[in-house]
Amino acid sequence: MAASASSGDDVRKELTCAICLDFFKDPVILKCGHNFCRFCICMHWDENGGDYGYQCPQCRAVFNKRTFTQNYLVQNLVAKMDSLDCLGSSPTPAKPIKVDGKCELHGEELKLYCQADKKPICVVCRESRTHRYHEVAPVSEVVHEMKVELRLRLRPLNNFKSQCVKVITADERTKNDIRMKKQRLKEKVEADVGALVQFLLDERDALLDSLDAEEAAAVAVVEDNLESVRAEAADVAKRITDINQHVNGDTGFQSLAETFNNALRETYGEVKPVDSPTEFTDFSGPFQLIMWKKMMHVLHTMPQNLTLDPDTAHPNLLISDFDTKVEELRARSQEPDLPVRFTRFCGVLATAQYCGGQHYWEVDVRDKGVWYLGVTTEGSNRKGFVSLTPSAGYWSLCLQDRLYANGEDGRVPVADYWNSPRVGVFLDYDRGRLSFYDAVTMKRLYMFDTCFMEPVYPFFSPGKNDPGSRLCICHYY
Repeated sequence: MAASASSGDDVRKELTCAICLDFFKDPVILKCGHNFCRFCICMHWDENGGDYGYQCPQCRAVFNKRTFTQNYLVQNLVAKMDSLDCLGSSPTPAKPIKVDGKCELHGEELKLYCQADKKPICVVCRESRTHRYHEVAPVSEVVHEMKVELRLRLRPLNNFKSQCVKVITADERTKNDIRMKKQRLKEKVEADVGALVQFLLDERDALLDSLDAEEAAAVAVVEDNLESVRAEAADVAKRITDINQHVNGDTGFQSLAETFNNALRETYGEVKPVDSPTEFTDFSGPFQLIMWKKMMHVLHTMPQNLTLDPDTAHPNLLISDFDTKVEELRARSQEPDLPVRFTRFCGVLATAQYCGGQHYWEVDVRDKGVWYLGVTTEGSNRKGFVSLTPSAGYWSLCLQDRLYANGEDGRVPVADYWNSPRVGVFLDYDRGRLSFYDAVTMKRLYMFDTCFMEPVYPFFSPGKNDPGSRLCICHYY
């Protein structure tokens, strides 16, 4: 009997899933030879599988993909286990599932579950009128069904948990990236502003040192004159005292005659104050303007002194003032139709070409009712109708009835009105950004975020039907 019991335990062990510790249900066999319930191994791989493969829970063998085979032999053994002598009437006895408490009406154990009323009942309740026609099942079966249903619920819950973990990981990474970017920008701001502050401090110290040196030189001239005049005054005072003694005193003739003869021979040079105190003329200029002009040479991005390219200008445009101003003419000029010239859109390019780095320029649009400003690619269309869209190689801001950005799907309103005299344009070619600023307040108006695939040129247009008003590129040095 002992040997038979031991043999039965071994068979039960072989027919038990290592994951759920219950008899196999829909058993499958892995390539490594281990058996599991299909549901159990799928749940295990859902929770623990991924980019690094799928492991056997028992031997840790790794598989590149989810693969297993239906094990009909084990399935048949489990199906017939009740008839096997070595297994007895049942596998390892399971604890009977009991519901806490007893029936309030009959004092019996609650062994049944009423599906209609969703509550456990006793066997006496089952025969009562209340539950006689209700669907009733043993509590153990209901518990088993609940566990199966809960196992099925685990898969979407685990999937959702995995999604949450991925989102949390991504958000944490994004948060760290934001902090790193902020730290880099903070260091850049501190470095750039610190350079300007240090420049101003150095300029201040140099100016004060120069002021001290000029003061010292001027005071030295006055001190020299004071010393000379004081010496002359002391000598004259001594002689006056000597003469007074001879005039008022009782001295001998010989001494009086000597003093008289010396007084007749003495001559006195002219003494006068220093002509005029220094005016510190080297410091009479506009300090802030002077330092601003000097400071431009320590800026990473200085304003560009652009000039216009007449060969690209529409025939109705007049370029003047050393190629810095453009205005619309009332009559069409007779210019050759060059490949780079605009023929319909009243535009003109700058001579500067940019294929990297950061660049900034300003345009005077004072009293202009219509204008277009931006950049365009080297190979963009300039003949006939020009589409001012990024896909056509144009990134621009324009003023008509209001301020617009010319986007891919039409005009994007930027501001309801415009009253600033200057527009600033900042091109960061490497990062693919083109920004427009109110050049007085330096408030950013709009920014294009793109990727430049070829060199670009600044372009300008005073618009049509607005003769007499001009666009002018600002030069600061």
